[in-house]
Amino acid sequence: MHKTLNIIALAILLIATSCSNKYSEPIQNALAQSGNNAHELEMALAHFKGEQKEALEFLIQYMPKHDLEELSAEYLIENIKYAYIARNDYAWAKNLDKDVFFNEVLPYASLNERRDYWRPDFYKRFSKYVSDASSIEETIWAINNNILNELNVEYNTDREKPDQSPYESMELGMASCSGLSILLVDAFRSVGIPARVAGTPDWFNNSGNHNWVEVYVNGQWHFTEYYPSGTFDEAWFLERAGKADKSKPEQWMYASSFKPTKLHFPLVWDDNIKYVHAVDVTDRYIDLYQKELARNNSQNSVELQVVMLKNEDCSLAGNNRVKAEVSLIANGETINSGETSGSIDDMNRYLTFKVEKGTDFSLSFINANGQLVSKKMTAISENQQIILFHNQKI
Repeated sequence: MHKTLNIIALAILLIATSCSNKYSEPIQNALAQSGNNAHELEMALAHFKGEQKEALEFLIQYMPKHDLEELSAEYLIENIKYAYIARNDYAWAKNLDKDVFFNEVLPYASLNERRDYWRPDFYKRFSKYVSDASSIEETIWAINNNILNELNVEYNTDREKPDQSPYESMELGMASCSGLSILLVDAFRSVGIPARVAGTPDWFNNSGNHNWVEVYVNGQWHFTEYYPSGTFDEAWFLERAGKADKSKPEQWMYASSFKPTKLHFPLVWDDNIKYVHAVDVTDRYIDLYQKELARNNSQNSVELQVVMLKNEDCSLAGNNRVKAEVSLIANGETINSGETSGSIDDMNRYLTFKVEKGTDFSLSFINANGQLVSKKMTAISENQQIILFHNQKI
């Protein structure tokens, strides 16, 4: 009798031990934090085998507590499914190291945005732009150059909140630099391009925060924006990023990470949130700026930053900027043209031209009265900010 009882007790112990060892310790800890949602996570885990199961375990191990408590099995299964469709479809995704794929392609969110069901939709939207791409570089520009027309979302300071999710931005047709960056990261990830949000809580001159996007190309990180320049590591903000004071963390450049790091991504709209992880990438931006500066000096070039205000009584601090077409003319020829930032655009963004130092040039535009105005000047300094007034007379 006692022998039979001992056998039964041993069997129960073995079953219990087998159940407790079903998952690794990090997954067991995550399930313990998930409350009533544990069954959803376990349903998702039971759906996969091999690397795809490992991918889901990566997400579950590192996701914030509120995601553990809320994300459904269907949401997680579809996220894994479409991430691996892209991995299998495209050579640039197939050749990625697993660690890069897990942290920079697989995640369903970048910051603290609402967890939207974006990946299947975005795969269908953006895969058509990359079907003929022969390299990851071609793929990146195919997405970057078409995202505005595909999603119809513009930068606008009247957006509802800075940390909008993809569909919140798409419903409004407007977003902040953070919302636009989230959209672009998700578009890249939908076709297997490693991407992450980068940004700073404050520029070196205390002119505010900004967020943008980094992409991983052939083993190196590069930056771009929702409104692309067409070249990696080129944007209006490089000078500000390159002048960051390394002794002041509020001026650092941060890049988001799904897995934990020693830093959190500073969210200027809610500094109580610490679950968004980040890496410090400031040194790379300082180095990029120094190289750009050396290149400009060797080419003897000057960067012109052009702003259009309504009239002489207006200041850069107010919403008094005017969107207008401006042409750069030198030696009687139009060298370049572009549009100045309007009142709803990022206050830190300028229309930028480059000319050789010492060049005499003119900036021409149509004033508020419909007249063609031309302002003459000379390129004299390293970076020259030029303020034009829309009511300027001929």
